[in-house]
Amino acid sequence: MKATYIDYRDTNSFSKTLIAYLDNHPELQPFYGNRPDLDGFAKQIEHKKTFTHRPLLVDQLRAQYTDLLADAPAVEANITALLDENTYTVTTGHQLNIFTGPLYFIFKIITAIRLADDLKKAHPDKNFVPVYWMATEDHDFEEINHTRVFGKKISWDTPAVSATGRMATESIEEAVKQYKAILGLSDNSCKLNDKVDKAYIEHNNLADATRTFVHSLFKEYGLVILDADSRELKKVFAPVIKEDILQEKSFKAIQKTSEELEEKGFSTQVHAREINFFYLTDTYRERIVKLDDGRYEVLHQDVYFSREELEMEIDNYPERFSPNVIMRPMYEEIILPNLAYIGGGAEMVYWLQLKANFDQYAVDFPILVPRNSAMITDDTIAGKIFRLDLTFKSIFKPANTLKNDYVRRHTTHRLNLNDEWMELNAIFGKIKLRTHKIDPSLGPSTDAVKARLKKAIKNLEKKLLKADKRNHNEALTQIERVKEKLFPGGGLQERTENFALLYVKYGDELFRELYKHFNPLDFKFSILY
Repeated sequence: MKATYIDYRDTNSFSKTLIAYLDNHPELQPFYGNRPDLDGFAKQIEHKKTFTHRPLLVDQLRAQYTDLLADAPAVEANITALLDENTYTVTTGHQLNIFTGPLYFIFKIITAIRLADDLKKAHPDKNFVPVYWMATEDHDFEEINHTRVFGKKISWDTPAVSATGRMATESIEEAVKQYKAILGLSDNSCKLNDKVDKAYIEHNNLADATRTFVHSLFKEYGLVILDADSRELKKVFAPVIKEDILQEKSFKAIQKTSEELEEKGFSTQVHAREINFFYLTDTYRERIVKLDDGRYEVLHQDVYFSREELEMEIDNYPERFSPNVIMRPMYEEIILPNLAYIGGGAEMVYWLQLKANFDQYAVDFPILVPRNSAMITDDTIAGKIFRLDLTFKSIFKPANTLKNDYVRRHTTHRLNLNDEWMELNAIFGKIKLRTHKIDPSLGPSTDAVKARLKKAIKNLEKKLLKADKRNHNEALTQIERVKEKLFPGGGLQERTENFALLYVKYGDELFRELYKHFNPLDFKFSILY
């Protein structure tokens, strides 16, 4: 593949807050730690406190991987390396979207892998392990029960139960059939079909299926996949669970930070609650709220605890307490020797809301690294872009703007009436002077006539442009088709399309090309073709 890069701001697709973070905006600096550059990572490594949970983490990973390590020496080596005090992780996280969901999931993983390798080159005496944190405790099934392949929506239609990672996959077979039917019968199609079957048909729950599928795609890169829905790992997190629920410390800190960000004109993404944990069982995941009488209620379940009973429940059954989006990042940083979190634009925004909370719990705040974003096309589309006298940068403009610009560049007629308006404007100057001599109060009437005429001139220009468009109908149709191809549904390709058709075309070379062209610390939008 060939690659070209453009600034994120030129895509008009990312938030003001993310752009300000990339620009190192002074007013954002209090809301994060070290910068996402090699100097920042050197400081982060130097500052990183001793991590005491390495044996526990490795034991949990080995238990989760069971028979997956037999043909994955790179993954096994990375898991073993986590026992070494000179080993650190770079982590990305995502929900358990079926068949990986949108393309940006793949981009997150590749960014983590490439960043880990780049850090190894910069610090050869250290080890860096890319980690995919599976959001197995999330319960928003409607966000993850579908994917789109070439615009076709494939859904897993089944009632949601508890956390998505615990959901049985016995009813997913129809979605698997639909997914595979689109892929065709090429060698790469058959290879992907086999991975899908082994993951989703041969495993009993969505967590195991997702681990198996993602592992099959990225095992050669040493990606380590973690499911933190674990009793043993939650034991480590139990002190924070107690403080958040019983003292409401997180709510106060994050609310204050959110207000400060908004006062400075930056958006916020999440809202802290007084209690930021759910009560989790195999059949439900419901919020915990404090009642006026001092008791704690699990919403919609007729389950209540006194303060003392709740403390005992956390001590005895920490696995029943599931962090929300506010507390999941802290859980992640407590159980991993982590240096950086890699996420999308919205994730970067809500992480900026969290630093004060990390500080009060004395937990290291990771470096925030926006994932690589990309558009993938081919020489045919690239050729059309160039023949239409467009660029990869201009293609991000609205279709109508591109069409109008094209006609103005290629028309043989003069479509603007600026010269004529200048003449009319001079005439109105004389008219206004004459009316003023007769009756000064007629000045506003003259201005009103002038304004109406100016509006009429502008409308006439639009009609001239519209009429001339018919002379360029073929080119304008091609512009529209290129836009539809590159921006399905009017948005970025990476936010809707699944990776399947690209994998069918390129096979595993797709991941190698992404790895080759992604530069995690350059922060440019990649266009590959």
